[in-house]
Amino acid sequence: MKRPLLLILLYVFVVFTLVAEAQKRRAAPKPFKKPLALAPARESSNTAVVVDERLAVLRSAPSLFAPSIQRMRTGHLVSILGFRDVDGVTFCRVNAASNNSGWVQSDALFSKFKRGDDERLSRLVQASDGFEQVERAGVFLDLYNESPLRPAILLLLGDLMEDAALKLSSDATKKLDRREMAASGAPLHSFYLNYVSLDRYRKIGAIFVFNPTAKLFHYDGASWREIVAKFPKSSEAPEAQKRLDALKAKMETTKGEN
Repeated sequence: MKRPLLLILLYVFVVFTLVAEAQKRRAAPKPFKKPLALAPARESSNTAVVVDERLAVLRSAPSLFAPSIQRMRTGHLVSILGFRDVDGVTFCRVNAASNNSGWVQSDALFSKFKRGDDERLSRLVQASDGFEQVERAGVFLDLYNESPLRPAILLLLGDLMEDAALKLSSDATKKLDRREMAASGAPLHSFYLNYVSLDRYRKIGAIFVFNPTAKLFHYDGASWREIVAKFPKSSEAPEAQKRLDALKAKMETTKGEN
């Protein structure tokens, strides 16, 4: 009786051990591998940026009559695979995302590697208006670090931002209720600097400072400072310095209040 009982116990032990090991193997976490689709795209001479959304329709074929896949937004990076001329329009075959490719009108795209694209984008920026002009100027500055047109776009962007600051100041003062702000106990300037309409400017890296005495936003002057520091001999440098001096005067009353 003892031998069969020992054999049974041994058998149960072996089976239990094998099952436990199998469960460990199944439960062991696999090393994390970042999906290729999420890996940052490597910039190359085939890389381009969407700027003109009016023309940035990704299509299934190189034709203005082909079904659309999506409309791409300003700042969208694509990889150009080829070109085709159809009905007087040049189309680019592009990879727009890991699982999305198609054809888009070449005029919607700009590349830092294509000669003359900085001039083309500069003209588009000058002809634009509203927040779209600010966005396009920002794309220009991201793409063309060495362009001779950079100082002019920097000066323009600074002026656009200061104009926007004045409008934002007026809008914020109208919409922020003084009694509500006082009741909350939070500092006045924090309401202004958290004002919702600043969000889209923050997304493109624009920064505003705030004068709590005058209750006015002002552009922080980053583009003007770049002109003075990097392009001191440009025709835009004296104008940029004037704007920086004016900004300093506007912000004098904030000393000791932050």
